[in-house]
Amino acid sequence: MKVYDEKHIKNVVLLGAVKSGKTTLAETMLFEAGIINRRGTVEDKNTVSDFHDVEHERENSVYATSLHTEWRNYKINIIDTPGLDDFIGEIASSIRVADTAVLLLNAHQGVEVGTELIWNYVDKFKKPTIFAVNQVDHPKSDFDAVIESAKERFGAPVTIMQYPVNQGDEFNCIIDLLKMKMYKFGPDGGKPEKLPIPDDQKEKAEQLHNELVEKAAENDETLMELYFEKGTLSEDEMRKGLKIGMMEHSVFPVFCFSAKLNMGSGRMMGFIDNVAPAAMEMPPELTEEGAEVQCDPNQPVSLFVFKTLVEPYLGKLTFFKVNSGFLKTGQDLINAQTGGHERINQIFIMDGKNRNTVESLAAGDIGATVKLKDTKTNHTLHAAEFPVAYQKIEFPEPRVRVSIEAEENDLKKLAEISKELGAEDPTLSIQFNKELKQLILSAQGDLHLDVTKWRLKNIYDVGVNFGNPKIPYRETIQKRATAGYRHKKQSGGSGQFGEITITIMPYIDGMANPEGFTIRKKEEILLSWGGKLVFYNCIVGGAIDARFVPSVQKGILESMEEGPITKSYVRDVAVLLHDGKMHPVDSNDISFKIAGAQAFKIAFMKADPKLLEPINSLSIVVPEDLMGEVMTDLQTRRATILGMDTEGKNQKINAKIPLAEMNGYNTALKSITQGKAAFTTAFEEYTQVPYDLQEKLIKLNSTEVE
Repeated sequence: MKVYDEKHIKNVVLLGAVKSGKTTLAETMLFEAGIINRRGTVEDKNTVSDFHDVEHERENSVYATSLHTEWRNYKINIIDTPGLDDFIGEIASSIRVADTAVLLLNAHQGVEVGTELIWNYVDKFKKPTIFAVNQVDHPKSDFDAVIESAKERFGAPVTIMQYPVNQGDEFNCIIDLLKMKMYKFGPDGGKPEKLPIPDDQKEKAEQLHNELVEKAAENDETLMELYFEKGTLSEDEMRKGLKIGMMEHSVFPVFCFSAKLNMGSGRMMGFIDNVAPAAMEMPPELTEEGAEVQCDPNQPVSLFVFKTLVEPYLGKLTFFKVNSGFLKTGQDLINAQTGGHERINQIFIMDGKNRNTVESLAAGDIGATVKLKDTKTNHTLHAAEFPVAYQKIEFPEPRVRVSIEAEENDLKKLAEISKELGAEDPTLSIQFNKELKQLILSAQGDLHLDVTKWRLKNIYDVGVNFGNPKIPYRETIQKRATAGYRHKKQSGGSGQFGEITITIMPYIDGMANPEGFTIRKKEEILLSWGGKLVFYNCIVGGAIDARFVPSVQKGILESMEEGPITKSYVRDVAVLLHDGKMHPVDSNDISFKIAGAQAFKIAFMKADPKLLEPINSLSIVVPEDLMGEVMTDLQTRRATILGMDTEGKNQKINAKIPLAEMNGYNTALKSITQGKAAFTTAFEEYTQVPYDLQEKLIKLNSTEVE
C-alpha cells in the first residue's frame, strides 16, 4: 500500500444525527474511489464500516470506524461515527483527531437535536467543517428549509456551494456554484454529465455565486483587493479564500447529494482534496503543558491514542494519530503516562474489520496496531529523545446509572472485564460502590447500557441483570443534643471499660466555637463523602487519658459511615467530648472506640436528624413544540425549573432535579419526545428531603434491617 506524505493526507470525520446517512456516504466514497467494487447497504448488513454483530442487530452505528480512500493522489482517512448521543465518546475522540468535520444534515429533517449535541464538540475543537445535505432524493426533501435552519443555528458562516435542481423522487441534478456548471446524473449515479446552467436557474445561480465569491474574498485582504479590482475571483482564488475561512471557522461550505443513489458525493470528495486542510496545515497539537507541536515528519516520532477496541480473536486494537515524525515497524516508544516501553511490531491502515499492513506512517496519518501492553485511550507514545504528552480528550460524565447483578461465579470475571471495558470506552465505568454496596454501571444512555449488556453476554460470556441503584443520601442534624454511654464488659481476666459524655450540634462553615466549654483542641476533618466532622476535645482534669481521645474520635467516624436513620453517610456535625470516666486496669482503646460510636448514635437521634438527598443540575435540549410535555413531566419529578434559553430552533430547559427522580428519565424523555430531545446532568448539591418522604425512607430502612 502506498505511503503518503503529510502534504497529501486528509483526515475527515463523518458526523450527523441517527439516520442521516453517514455509513451510506462512507460506503459510496470508498466505491467512488475504487477501494470496493460494489456498495453494501445498512439493510443488507454488508457495509465496510458497520461490521460488528451488534450493529447488524440494531441497524445503527455503535462504534466509530476507521476507513480510508485514495482520490486524485490524496489519501483521505475517514472515520464513520455513530449518530446517537449514547455513543458520544466515540464521536468526541474521532473529532479530536480529524482535520475536517463533514456534518450531515437530513434533507427532510434539517438541524436535529442530535446535530446540536455533536456540534458542541466540533465547535470546541474549532475543526474546519463542511455541511453535507444528504437524502435530497427523499419525497419530503426541502433544501431551502435545511439551509434556513442551519443559518439560524450556525450563523453567517453557512455558505452554499451547491443546490439541487429537482429534489425529491426525480432528483438527478445539482447546480455547482464554484464551477458554475450543472451536474446531471444517470439513473445509477456515479460520474455526472457536466452541462451549462439552464436558463431558468441562471439568475438564482448567479446570485448565489456572487455571494460565494464575496464569502471567499472577505477572508483575505489580498483576495478582497482582487475582488474590488476585478469584480470576481478565479476558481483557484476562491478555493484559497474558502480554505482560509474554513480554518478560521468563518466558512462552512454546504454540499448536497444522495449518498444512497451515489449522486454528488464525488464532487464533495474533490473539494476535500482541493480545499480541506491537510494535517500539516492544521494548528499545532498542544501538550499538557500548553507547548505546541507541529505536524512535522522531520521531528522525532510521537503518537496520540484516541481509541482502543477489544475484538474477539484479534485482541486489543489501538488506534492512533501520528502527530510528529515518521513511524516505522519495530520502533520502541515510551508511554508518557505510564513510563513503560512499547514496541510497534505491526502498523495497519484499517478499513472496517480489514487490516491493511504498512511498514510506516508519516506525521498526520491515522493507523492502528495490536498487542500493546499498557497503552490506553488518551495516552501518548513518544520517542525517547522527544518527551511529550498531548492534551487528553475530555469525555462527558455519565448520564444514567444502573446496578449490576451477576451470578456469583461471574463476579470475579466481571471485575476483570470492567477494567477492560473502561479502558476501551472512557464514557462508561463499572465500579463497586462501597457506600451503596452495589456494583454500579454508569453510561451515557439506555442504548449504551444495552450494548454493554450485549457485549458482556456475547463477547465475554457473562450474563448480568440491571436494576435501580440506591440513592446516596446523607444524614445530618438540626439541633444540639447531649448523650453519654458507658461500655463495660467483664468476662474473666482483663475487662473493658470506657465512659464518655458528648454534645453534638449542626456544623456550618465559619461558625464560631461553642461557648460554655473549655476547648483544649479542635480538629476539622474533611470527610471523603463530603462535609466535615469538627471534633473538640474539651476534657479537663484528666477525666479521660489523652491517649483514649483518638479512639473516641475513631468510633464516631465509624458511626458516621452508617448513619442511624438510613445507614447513609453522616456529614456536617460538630462533636464536643467533655466528660467521661476510665478504669485503671480495664480501660483500653477498643472500650473508648465503642463508647464513642454508641454515644454518637444516641445523641444523633436526639438532635432532630434530617435526611439530605443529592440534587443534579439538568439541561434538556428539546424542540419548542414539545416543551410543554417535557416540563409537565419534570414537575411530577419534583424538579425546579430555573429558566429557558434558545438554541437555534430548539429550546434549552435548565432545571434542578433530585437524583432519586432520575431513574428511568432517559427512557421517559425519549418516549415523550419521540427521541427528539437530549439532556446532560451533573451533581449540584445536597438538600433536605421532604418530611413525608424522609419518614417513608426511614420506615423502608427499618424494614430492610429487620
